[in-house]
Amino acid sequence: MPAVTVDNVLALPRISTPQPGSVNRPVRAVTTAPTGYEGEGFPVRRAFAGVDMTSLDPFIHMDQMGEVNYAPGEPKGTPWHPHRGFETVTYMIDGIMDHQDSHGGGGSITGGDTQWMTAGAGILHIEAPPEHLVVSGGLFHGVQLWVNLPRSNKMAAPRYQDITGREVALLSSPDGGALVRVIAGEMDGHQGPGSTYTPITLSHVTVAPGASVTLPWNARYNAIAYVLGGSGTVGTERRPVRTGQTTVYGSGDTLTFAAAEGTESMEMFVLGGEPIREPVAMAGPFVMNTKAEVLQAFEDFQSGRFGQP
Repeated sequence: MPAVTVDNVLALPRISTPQPGSVNRPVRAVTTAPTGYEGEGFPVRRAFAGVDMTSLDPFIHMDQMGEVNYAPGEPKGTPWHPHRGFETVTYMIDGIMDHQDSHGGGGSITGGDTQWMTAGAGILHIEAPPEHLVVSGGLFHGVQLWVNLPRSNKMAAPRYQDITGREVALLSSPDGGALVRVIAGEMDGHQGPGSTYTPITLSHVTVAPGASVTLPWNARYNAIAYVLGGSGTVGTERRPVRTGQTTVYGSGDTLTFAAAEGTESMEMFVLGGEPIREPVAMAGPFVMNTKAEVLQAFEDFQSGRFGQP
């Protein structure tokens, strides 16, 4: 980790230093993700467990998948399953995942790639490692994020965005101590390739041992930082964090975090967005605004209206 890097960080565009009068966001909470299993049995950390939904809006759910080094024959995926009313964002750091859907779409995502699937009105899909990876085993690590859709887009036509690692916007902190990959949204005037229905920023940040970084952040957005690997501190309060912990920031214009001294970088998945502020009714793979809409989604799925595998 990570899959996408550069030989010379200092050759990248630099993030601006904070403007005079800017407000560094305080740390509101730090939570620890419980572990579990998803699909056919691959290990995950439930990144948002214990975080109030109002602090997450427009995000719904996030899993860190792995990091696990599979022996031959061990890699696992998820069987065919439905979605409606939101988007799934799968970011692969290491390993390969193949996907296929009921609308005829499909492909592979590998280290540094992102698959952005808008389920919208409804879709069936399957995600699994390719056969050669099942045979050989290997390292598997990624993130899956669920992004809510506004009421007006709940029934949008399903679509895919396949974002390769070479497409993400790469930035450096002013001293070169941090590498920032902007997957979607805007940071300091630099635009990531992901197209979103709701204004959000999604990034993967690597902070070198002993280094710190302060990111400019849209004041209208909430702010969440999840530690994918390593340890360090968050906020000017320098609150300790480690792998598997989620930080919820308060209001302000900038986010600060720092990696611990030593030999290991701190890997952060940093995200935020403009809250939708609409009712959420959720059951399993359906995220709607009302219970009646969720029941209709189950009925449509069972009636085959999402298509066939």
